[in-house]
This record gives sequence, structure tokens and C-alpha cells, in this order.
Amino acid sequence: MQEGEGGKKMGVSENSKGLILAVASSAFIGSSFILKKKGLNRAAASGTRAGVGGYTYLLEPLWWAGMITMIVGEIANCVAYVYAPAVLITPLGALSIIISAILAHFMLNERLQKMGVVGIVSCIVGSVVIVIHAPQEHTPSSVEEVWNLATQPAFVMYVAATVSAVFALILHFEPRSGQTNMLVYLGICSLMGSITVVSVKAIGIAIKLTLDGINQITYPQTWFFLMVAGICVITQLNYLNKALDTFNATLISPVYYVMFTTLTIAASAIMYKDWAGQDASSIASEICGFITVLSGTIILHSTRDQEPHPSSRGKTSWLVAVLLFLIVWVLWSGTT
Repeated sequence: MQEGEGGKKMGVSENSKGLILAVASSAFIGSSFILKKKGLNRAAASGTRAGVGGYTYLLEPLWWAGMITMIVGEIANCVAYVYAPAVLITPLGALSIIISAILAHFMLNERLQKMGVVGIVSCIVGSVVIVIHAPQEHTPSSVEEVWNLATQPAFVMYVAATVSAVFALILHFEPRSGQTNMLVYLGICSLMGSITVVSVKAIGIAIKLTLDGINQITYPQTWFFLMVAGICVITQLNYLNKALDTFNATLISPVYYVMFTTLTIAASAIMYKDWAGQDASSIASEICGFITVLSGTIILHSTRDQEPHPSSRGKTSWLVAVLLFLIVWVLWSGTT
């Protein structure tokens, strides 16, 4: 009995560490968007913009400061998952959106309009509901087990569809609408990010088991996952830089968070086949969450830097009322 109580106390202590790391991670990641944006702006003033293929930002100290800050945040986030379950850690990623929006308002003069605030709130609420009602994933006990899960037909089809979509976005859509539609760049980042999470988790399992005395370094699967993670991360950073250099950081942060979270949950569900065990209430709540996220994304796309014309406020007031009702409905359904 005492051992059980001790184990419980240890679990609470580990959860607290995980939450602290997650909050710190959000602060670092939210700040990194602003530092990288300022670095990209300075680089664009003296060379070719990243949005059109330039790499002069690599010589800008502010960009590197943002890059280091993001790496620290991502490391803290990965370590947080070691101490606490994903259902507690993932929703805290929304804090990076708030931090990024506030800093962008004061440091980049990117004004956040009222409708933009409503859009961000709906994105956060929808994403939190999705994560809360997401099924618990099975934690593999070896890299070989991860490989067996990754080579399931369903997940192989997901990876094939993801890679095909990324190539389509890069080869077809980027030359035509990459400079006018942020979803092109962010779609590439989010799709690759969902594969990154799977690979990083496999690497984390390998490191943890190796430290526990079960060597996983000799398995070729470990190095394969490391190679995939490296390719995905480099691709994500390249197109995230293009997005930050081309579009408003206040809009990029929440949209990227929503897309990345949604695709990551989908990839995890397909790989671990956890959706089969969900009840109707959880599925309904997740659908409501997706609708709320979609509403927020549409509102964010309609937000502009200028204040809306007085004549247009009446046209959007009904949308605010409907959205607020939808948010209340989602929150109520999530607690029943």
C-alpha cells in the first residue's frame, strides 16, 4: 500500500515537471517566431527574401537566436512527454500562440484585430477539445515494435498520401500560390511534422531503452528513424521560414498550431489504431472540435491588418454570435 502511495506521489511529481517543461517550451517557441521574423526582415532589407528562395537570413544573428530558442523549446517539449502524458502536455502548446500574438503586436507592429482574437480563441478551444478527447496511444517497448506499427498497411498508406501531398504542394501549388496562400507553406510543414513526431518518438524510445541497458543503437530501424526525422525537420524549417517571411506572424502561429496538432493526432490514431475503442460521446466531441477549428481558421484568413470598415461590422456580428454559441456548445459537450 505504501509502495502504491509512493508511486502515486512520484507520478504527481513527474506530471508537475512535465507541465513546467511544457509551459517553458511554449514560451520559447512563441518567442522564437518573433525573433526569426525580425531576423528575416533584417535579412530581406540587405539581400534576397527567404520567401522567394533567398538564404541571407543565415547570416542574421537574430534569426539564429530565434532558431536556438525554438530548438530549446522543442527539446523541452520532447522531455515533457517523458514525465507527463500527451493529453496534459499537447494542449499547452496553445500558449505559444498567445505569446507569439502578444509579442508580434508590440515588437512587429502586426495589429491583432477583434475578429483575429475570436479566431485564435476558437482555434485554441477546438484544438484543446480534440486533444482532450483523443484516444490514449500505446507506448511501444522497443524500436522493433515501432517499426512493426509503422509498416502497417494503414500507416504506410498515410505516409504515401502525406509524401504525395507534400510533393504536390512543392511542385504544383508553391509556384502558383505560395506567395498568396499561407496554407501552401504551412501544409508542407504540418504534413512533414506529423511524420517527424512518429520518428522522434521512436528515437526517444531508443535512447531511453539504451540508457536503461537495452541497447537499441545496433538496430538499423533506429538510424532509419533518425534519418527520416532529420529530413522532415530540415524541410519544416525551410518552409516555415518562407511562411514567416511572407505572411503575418500573428496568423501563421495559430494556423500552424491547428494544422500540426490535427495531423499529428490523425497520424497517431492511424498508426496505433486507437480510434476503434472510442465511444460515441468522444467522437461527437472531436467532431465539434474540428468544426470549431475550421471556423477559427476561416476567420483568421478573413482578418486583415487594417481595422474593418464600419459598414462591415454589422455583417460579421452574426458570425461572432454563432461562433461564441458554438464554443459554449463544444465546452458543454466536452464535460458531459
